[in-house]
Amino acid sequence: MAKIQMKTPLVEMDGDEMTRVIWQYIKDILILPFVDLKTEYYDLGLVKRNETDDQITIDAANATKRLGVAVKCATITPNAERVKEYNLKQMWKSPNGTIRAILDGTVFRTPIVVKGVTPYVPGWKAPITIARHAYGDVYKGVEVKVPDGGKAELVVTDKDGGETRIPIHEFKTAGIVQGIHNIDKSIESFARACFNYALDLKQDLWFATKDTISKVYDHRFKDIFAEIYENEYKDRFEKAGISYFYTLIDDAVARVIRSNGGFIWACKNYDGDVMSDMIATAFGSLAMMTSVLVSPDGIYEYEAAHGTVQRHYYAHLRGEETSTNPVATIFAWTGALRKRGELDGLTDLMDFADRLEKACIKTIEDGVMTKETYLLSDLPNKRQVNTMEFLKEIAARI
Repeated sequence: MAKIQMKTPLVEMDGDEMTRVIWQYIKDILILPFVDLKTEYYDLGLVKRNETDDQITIDAANATKRLGVAVKCATITPNAERVKEYNLKQMWKSPNGTIRAILDGTVFRTPIVVKGVTPYVPGWKAPITIARHAYGDVYKGVEVKVPDGGKAELVVTDKDGGETRIPIHEFKTAGIVQGIHNIDKSIESFARACFNYALDLKQDLWFATKDTISKVYDHRFKDIFAEIYENEYKDRFEKAGISYFYTLIDDAVARVIRSNGGFIWACKNYDGDVMSDMIATAFGSLAMMTSVLVSPDGIYEYEAAHGTVQRHYYAHLRGEETSTNPVATIFAWTGALRKRGELDGLTDLMDFADRLEKACIKTIEDGVMTKETYLLSDLPNKRQVNTMEFLKEIAARI
């Protein structure tokens, strides 16, 4: 069979541990037999990031800006234990955070729904997409321990040298302090990405912060969304028959639980991090969720929303059989291939991505699945298989 051709490479970012192993399996079994794959490869495994002082992450992000489409494997964000385990020069920052800051994108995450896996919230009949702002807040926070008797102030120096000083706290006992920031340009990009995505999907858009407590920081998000909606998107939303509304984050949580699903929920960076995990788990699992970073310049980076599956990796190193769910990683590849085909006018590449996703879902709905989905599924006559067997079952259905 003649392989499907590509015109332009996509950026391929390899990762860590079990997802790195599965990454190669997916290429060998599901992609390379069918597609003449063209990629610009970057190894974002922790070893290579340490060797290059994390320059390879920056290079991969800049390559994504140049080529327009990337696919990324899950990577380790090191903590103190990982620094010792990998003998790191320092506790390197999250690769995802670095890439998101360079691309100034918004992350959209949507559960992959299959028959047999019933959401834990009975009323949810359609997927809920989380739109997560991908810049600033705690992910670019500056933190310091404060000694007993210390004093913390917020100091802003303007371009002419003028200072604004606001007391934060006088520490009678030792404590901690953190500074976070955001910028209007990034918030504006976030808002427009959310409004455009809602129009593309023809779904309602919700946005939530805590502006009653954070009367400057969170309120700025609320105001920017409102201004852009009123000036640029209100008429388009009304013509499309969809709506936008703002509410407090705690009210949004209650509304989400009572909803039927089928909408986009926009969140600030940390809120989106937490709520996307909640939505994924309530619909099934993090291994059954798509994730794409969309920049205001029309650049796309597809990834799996979960971690590197460390426990399975150690079992794999011991020679043990593993049944790791590869679905989110498969859908990262299909998303990138479809977008590459769309941008380059390659309908056969787009069709292949569609068929691979359908084959993946059909395999599960036929009762063949890895352990995690097996434990969630209520299908009769279901069968648990290991990762390699699952990938071969998908290939047989393409």
